[in-house]
Order: sequence, then structure tokens, then C-alpha cells
Amino acid sequence: MLQDSDLFGDATQGAQPLAATMRPQRLVDFVGQEHVLGSDRPLRRAIEQGNLHSFILWGPPGVGKTTLARLAASSSEAQFIQLSAVLAGVKDIREAVQAARGAAARGLRTVLFVDEVHRFNKSQQDAFLPHVEDGTFVFIGATTENPSFELNSALLSRARVYKLRALDTEQLIVLMERALSTALVDVGVDAGVLNTLALSADGDGRRALAQLELAADLATTDDYGVRRIDAAVLAEISQASLRRFDKGGDQFYDQISALHKSVRGSDPDASLYWYARMLDGGCDPLYIARRVVRMASEDIGNADPRSLELALNAWQVQERLGSPEGELAIAQAIVYLSCAAKSNAVYLAYKASQRSVAEHGTLEVPNHLRNAPTQLMADQGYSKGYRYAHDEPDAYAAGENYWPEGMSPQQFYTPVDRGLEIRIQDKLAQLKALDDAHLREHDPTRL
Repeated sequence: MLQDSDLFGDATQGAQPLAATMRPQRLVDFVGQEHVLGSDRPLRRAIEQGNLHSFILWGPPGVGKTTLARLAASSSEAQFIQLSAVLAGVKDIREAVQAARGAAARGLRTVLFVDEVHRFNKSQQDAFLPHVEDGTFVFIGATTENPSFELNSALLSRARVYKLRALDTEQLIVLMERALSTALVDVGVDAGVLNTLALSADGDGRRALAQLELAADLATTDDYGVRRIDAAVLAEISQASLRRFDKGGDQFYDQISALHKSVRGSDPDASLYWYARMLDGGCDPLYIARRVVRMASEDIGNADPRSLELALNAWQVQERLGSPEGELAIAQAIVYLSCAAKSNAVYLAYKASQRSVAEHGTLEVPNHLRNAPTQLMADQGYSKGYRYAHDEPDAYAAGENYWPEGMSPQQFYTPVDRGLEIRIQDKLAQLKALDDAHLREHDPTRL
């Protein structure tokens, strides 16, 4: 079977990283992704039977996307061509197509694997379509970004998407134990070290093996002549933050969504957790402060108007004082919003009013609601018949119509039975009773 090195140079020259050395050669040795590689799963059957289809592997770094592509090619005894969308262009795609056609002439299938496929632009992605369609090669793409947003719909329609998951602690320990039993047989590990390395790898198998390799290089020889990885070595290779957070990518939007939903769900502890996760990943606190203002209006609204004031205050503290005072103020706002009475009545009312505007078009403002700053405008009837609310009993012009001509009054805002909106609900009910009484006496046709 031809490898990508046969076409684009020998990539195996020189010392390989431990992660490359430990790349499994058989599907049975692959660690993780049981949800797509279980015995009854389509991807496993396709690989084992050599009956390949084009597919996209979507998942975080270091979970085996490249390895799965290689195993798929090996299972079907296909030529394996690998391109990196970071470095390759249309010229490289053409060369890969020619190589695939040459292999087909010899009765050999080709798997074209494109790493970081989301980095190809639309025209580059389009270049694959006819060759996937006519079977010139089986296309396998790997991406850390959401294919729905980053890949052409035409390409997605020709390739199945498999979502891969970050490796858990136990799976990462399996990878490192396997390395210690084969490639690093002369290295001893203190109890708890592998667990610490697995936690710091944060679901990334490549990172776990890279850290283990670095730790092995720094291992000290004990009194018995054994090179050992201990706590001192771990401290030397530790990093400030290893948790995944891609600013502007899926991780970013998934976590802000989790924060918003935790606040909406009245869970202050989960809300603080996601807030801390985002700050830990390097998110700008001002972005979170802006979103907290949105939460105050969308999910609390008039049930507790103090929420909006507190959110704005927290934003201002962050702008004026920065860290850590600002971050603490935002945390205070998040906790308050989480515990506050919830109402999306204003949010729903606003959306309903937008739909009504779109439906009814540009209706004229009635004359009685127009100002008349000039005599000409007064002569046209502007402001005629307008009832000044402050001159009416209880400062309310019962039965007054504030809607455009030809449009019936509509109800967008329905207060909920929580928080301050209970009192607002009572107030609106009282005003409606005054309206009904006025209309019964002066204009019953409007009832």
C-alpha cells in the first residue's frame, strides 16, 4: 500500500515524537470514540470491511482523527494521501487527483485525507466535489470547527459527519501506560503522576503523550538507578492553563451558551463554574459583562428590574477598575441574576412587536398623536383631539387609542406571575377595566 510519503516526501525521517511512535496500526488498539467505533456502529463496519465512504471527522485536537483516517485506508488496502489545508492549495489538490487517477489505473483505491479542512476556502472545497462524486478518491476531512458553519453544504451532502469526543482521564492513562510498557520501558512513574498528567492534558491524547515524553526526558535517577518521573518533574513541565478554549470557535459559543442557560435555569453555582471556565480560557471579561446585560433583559426583565442595573454596574466596574475587581463584580451580577425572579415577557413582547411591524407595513401615525409645532400642521389637524394624560383622572386617558389608523390594538406584553411583574399585571388589569368602562359609555363599538 502506498503511503503519503511516497507522493510528498518521506515524513518518517528523523526522530518522531512519542505520539507518532505510538500511533496504533490496528483498529483494535484504538483508544476512545466507542460511540462511533462500537461493534455495531457504521464507521467501524466500514473500516473493518474495507467498504469506505467519504466522511468528516469533527472533534477537538488529539482524539485520533488522523489515525482513524490512516486505519480506514489501511483496511481497504488503499493509497493514502494526506494534505494539510494550512499549507496546501489548489495545485496540491490537482496533484493528489492525478495521483489518485494513476492508482486507479493500477486497480488501487485512494483515500485523500485533508487535515484542518475548514481552513480551505469555498473554491478550494469545491475542487473536491467532482472527484468525490465520480469516486476518484474517498474523501476524509478532519476539523476542529463545526462543519455546519465552516464547510460547504455541497461537500457536506457528499460526506457523513462523525463527531469525536475528548478522551477521558482513564483513556489518557491507557495511552500513557501503553507508551511506558513499549517505548519508555526504562522510566518509572510515581503513584498519581499519570493521573495528574491525564488531567492536565484535558482530553488531548497527543498532549498527554507529549507531556509524558518531556517528563521522561527530565526524569531523575533514583538510588536504585531507575529513571523516575516524580512530583518535582511534574512541577517543571506544568503550564498555567491547559484547558481548551477557542476564542470565537465552538468551545467559545458552547460555553457562553452554558453560562446563559445556567443563569436562566436559576443555578448560581453552575453559572459561576461556566463564568470561571471562560475567564480561565482567556475570554475578555467585557464580553461576558455585555452578555450578562442581555441575560438581565431577556430572562429577568421586569420581574426584577434591579438585575439590569446591577449588570450595567458590573460592566462599568470592569471598564473602570479591570481585574480582579471587575471580574468579582461580574460574578456578583451573575449570582444575582441566577437567583432573581425570571420573566421573558418583555423579550417575547418585543419579538411579537417586530413581527407585527413586518406584517402591517408602514401605517400612518394618526393625527391626534402627531405634534403640531407650526400653524400649518395645526391646520392639518395635527394633535387635534389628543387627550393629555396628566390632565385626566389618575393621569390616565381611559379609552384613548394609540394605534395606527386601520390597525386593531394588539397585546404583545403579558406579565408573568413572578416578581415585580405581579404588580405590573395588576396595574395593567386595572387600566383595562378603566378602558372598558370608558368605551362602554363613549364608544361601545371598540369593545
